[in-house]
Amino acid sequence: MLAALVLALTATLPPHPVAPAAPPDVSSLAWLAGCWQSDGAEPGSGESWMLPAGGTMFGMSRTVKGGRTVAFEFMELRVLADGRLAFVAHPSGQEGTTFPLLRAESGEAVFENTAHDFPQRVVYARDGASKLKARIEGTRNGKPLVIPFPMTRVACDARPAGAGE
Repeated sequence: MLAALVLALTATLPPHPVAPAAPPDVSSLAWLAGCWQSDGAEPGSGESWMLPAGGTMFGMSRTVKGGRTVAFEFMELRVLADGRLAFVAHPSGQEGTTFPLLRAESGEAVFENTAHDFPQRVVYARDGASKLKARIEGTRNGKPLVIPFPMTRVACDARPAGAGE
């Protein structure tokens, strides 16, 4: 009888409150820091990311074709005023576009802005210690499009082949 009473009382108690998981901060993406050479691209093509500091990470990318820079992008990872982590892209001198974090798992971060023309999603995923699989995704002209950017970690002080002193 006592056991039934205890069971009945505990069944009506609210469950223990569970604190919501803290949103990821910039330091959770420190694995992205360093220099990354674009696989299969001309020397000098790739991305460089600074270590997290002051609540931000800054990166830049460059695409070289025919020995000339044809595209560049300044990037930032930061926490927005609403507390969400975001990737902010400033491609080739254009206005910045903000992609809030959709999800982050060990070695992968997915940012999304469905209101943007293209891309709507930016993904960074580690592949071991020396590979990075970045990609942009979305819809262009009504058709799904994925553009991969595979990269390999390189020393940040390495000179691209053919670079002067």
